[in-house]
This record gives sequence, structure tokens and C-alpha cells, in this order.
Amino acid sequence: MFESAEIGHAIDDETYEAAVPALREALLEAQYDLHEQAGRQVIVLINGIEGAGKGETVKLLNEWMDPRYIEVRTFDQQTDEELAHPPVWRYWRQLPAKGRMGIFFGNWYSQMLQGRVHGHFKDAVLDQAISAAERLEKMLCDEGAVIFKFWFHLSKKQMKLRLKTLKDDPLHSWRISPLDWQQSRTYDKFVRFGERVLRRTSREYAPWHVIEGVDANYRSLTVGRLLLEGMQAALNKVETEVKSQSAGPQASHDEELTLLDSLDLSRSLEKDDYKEALITEQARLSGNLRDKRMKRHALVAVFEGNDAAGKGGAIRRVAAALDPRQYAIVPIAAPTQDERAQPYLWRFWRQIPARGKFTIFDRSWYGRVLVERVEGFCSESDWMRAYSEINDFEEQLTDFGIVVVKFWLAIDEQTQLERFEEREQIPFKRYKITEDDWRNRKKWPQYRQAVGEMVDRTSTEIAPWTLVEANDKRWARVKVLRTLNEALEAAFAKDKKK
Repeated sequence: MFESAEIGHAIDDETYEAAVPALREALLEAQYDLHEQAGRQVIVLINGIEGAGKGETVKLLNEWMDPRYIEVRTFDQQTDEELAHPPVWRYWRQLPAKGRMGIFFGNWYSQMLQGRVHGHFKDAVLDQAISAAERLEKMLCDEGAVIFKFWFHLSKKQMKLRLKTLKDDPLHSWRISPLDWQQSRTYDKFVRFGERVLRRTSREYAPWHVIEGVDANYRSLTVGRLLLEGMQAALNKVETEVKSQSAGPQASHDEELTLLDSLDLSRSLEKDDYKEALITEQARLSGNLRDKRMKRHALVAVFEGNDAAGKGGAIRRVAAALDPRQYAIVPIAAPTQDERAQPYLWRFWRQIPARGKFTIFDRSWYGRVLVERVEGFCSESDWMRAYSEINDFEEQLTDFGIVVVKFWLAIDEQTQLERFEEREQIPFKRYKITEDDWRNRKKWPQYRQAVGEMVDRTSTEIAPWTLVEANDKRWARVKVLRTLNEALEAAFAKDKKK
């Protein structure tokens, strides 16, 4: 795979100097157009052999282009904060906004290659990392990102010659890093596993570009031209579906049965039974979250449901059992301007708790397949794609030991009407009712259909949905608390078996 990058590509100085001005001008124009359009983010992944010119090339790109719109990120050894979160969390936090370019050193490919080369894991784990990288990149590209993947290459002979030359030069020997010597000893393994990774992850939406690194002129022009071609292609690409346009209202199918129809919404608790059960389950939850085994886990609770189903009341009963330092409540509303400049899941990744912590999402990432679908705020391809993206997102969380508990609080139409009218009549509850609530109520069949499909497609063995009968608030609150406790205790029990 790397043979063509070991044949001595070179460009003489005269040719190089003649080509640079036009290339720089075109790169700047494309960069400014992308920034003005603000519809795409550019992600540049830098990988390859040490000493092949990675740093020099990126430095030159900052000179050729406007560095105000370029963010260079280096991912070295994980910090304590990063170790307390899923591995991909550190990359999500550093994604450039739409209209900007992010250049990533030490990216997900660097981590998987170093781990395999040094024997930290076997081929099976490498293959899992490769598959995860493919899914991540596909999702980013579907969200509008333009990904460039560069492998800077030197032959083994060229690498050794470079090290010897630098070592013998007292003015430049400082440029040799410990990683240079380390890679010189593991060159064959690094290249072998590098070929495996490139072969598996070079896709039409994010292909690899192998750059021969011996000649700086050739290396610089080649990278610059590839960036220019990719950015121009992104600017010229005709969007088949414009996300800002309505996808059209969803048709209702009243005759279709869903899991919601199987709920017994008459379930209830007497006041005395409720008080006893509430205190019991709150004490149980408090104990579970203080259990030493929580150090290996985090807890994520997702609250979705019909308007006026009692999500807020259920959340307050959960929070009442806990030390405020243990949990965070994240209310999800319409995305901000900064959030719209990122892939859809970005704002949720940023809120994922560290090990030992608990985050409550009041509404969640399921908005894409609910309100955005029904109201036409995204295209059909967006919300159809979201099911698999959400399942993958939740799998990454659970693989890291995060316990994901998802609640749909269900009420019937008559109960919702009564609660809406009560809110309008009671002054301190009036803030809870808006025109949007009444408008959404008119789309009850469409939302019912969307909820049914959401549950069917995203209730998995690792993150199942809990459907909560919420006509009676007492019953709903106790069921929520009991479900959280059962989920945590099941996770603790699995720890014993490991």
C-alpha cells in the first residue's frame, strides 16, 4: 500500500515557487467561502511516520491560509478527566464549528495504532476500533463534515537516514524526540498495522491520502492541492436535501397499534402506599449512588414523554434523594447558534457524566426522531439515519460502563387536556403552558406514531426504554425511582461476575 510513497517523488524549487502563489490564493478563497457558507466543518487527520514532515506541513498550511479559522489540536496522553469519559469524548469536545477547520494530531487512528503496535491489545480490539472510527466518520460526513486523512510516509531506510543525520548534527539533534527512536524500533509493525487500518477505513466519503515525505516541495504542494480539491468539491456539491427546509408533516396512521397501546394507564397508588414506596426507593437510590461500585460507572437518565405527563415532578423526586454534588440536570431546548454549528450529537456528548456521576436529561437526543420529525425541522433522511446513530451513541456509553436508563412517560389525551386546563387556571402553574403545547396536542396521532417507531428502533438490550404509565403521578414517580435502582443494581451484579 505504501510502495508508491517510497519511489522518490520530488519537485524542484523553481517549479515549487511558481506554483505556490496561485495555490495559496485558491486555498484562501476556498477557506473564506466555506467560512461564509458556514455549512460544513473541515476535519484534517494527521498520521504517519515520525519525521515525514507532518508538523512542517501543518505549519506551512497556517502560513498559506488564514490561521484565525484553523484550530490545531494535539491529543497526547489522556488526562484524568478524559479517562473518566468514553474514549471518543475527547474528540467530540474539540470538533471545529461549521465554517472552520480542525487539524488533529494524535487522533483516533494514532491511538489505535500505538495501542496495537505496543501490544496493549490484540487484533480483535483493533478491528473494533476500526469499525468505531468508520461509524464516527460516516456520521460526521452525513452531518456535513469534510474529512481529510493524510498518512505521511517514509521508507525504513529513509527514516533511519534522517535520524542518523540529525543525531550527527549538534545544531539539530534536539529535533529527535523519544517517539522517533521508539518508532524506529517498531517501524515494521507500525507500517503493517497502518496498512491494515488504511485498507479498512479508506471510504469514498473519507479516503486516505498517502504522502511521500522526503521532499518538502512535493509534500507541501501535494497536501495543499488535495485540500483545495476537497474544499472546492464541498463548495460545489449540490445538496439533494436542504436541512433547513421542512421535510413536510408526517402522515398519521391511526389504525396502527404500538407498544403504547399495551400500557394500563389506570395503574395508580394510594397516598399512604405512595409515601412509603417513595421514601423506600429514594433511600435505595441514595445508597446506590454512594456505593463504591459507582466508581466504575456513571448514570444517564433520559426523560421523554407527552406534554404534561409529569416529567418535571418525577425528576424532582429523583433529585430530592441525592446530594446536589452527585448529579446534574440538563434541560434540552431548541439548539443554540453554537450548537447548530456542530453535528447533532455534539451538544449531548459534552454533557455526558464522568464515572461516579449522574446526569438527568430533561428531553434528549430523541428530539430528532420526535419533534424534529413531526414538525419537519429536519429531512426524512436525517431522522431515519438518527436511529442508528443514537443506537451507536448509546452503545459507546454502555461499553464504557455508563448505565443508560430511558423513560417515556405516557398519558392519555383526556388526562393531558385536564392538566392543560388546570395549568391555565392556576397562576403558579401558568408558566408551564404555551401555545406550542396546544399546537402539539393537535398532532397527537403523528407524535404517537413517532414514539412507537422510536421505541421499536431504539429499545435495545443495552439501553431499553421503560414505558411509564403516568396518568397517576404517584405511580409514575415510584416506577421511575424503582427502575433507576434496578438498573444500577443490575450493573453492580455484572461487576461481580467479571
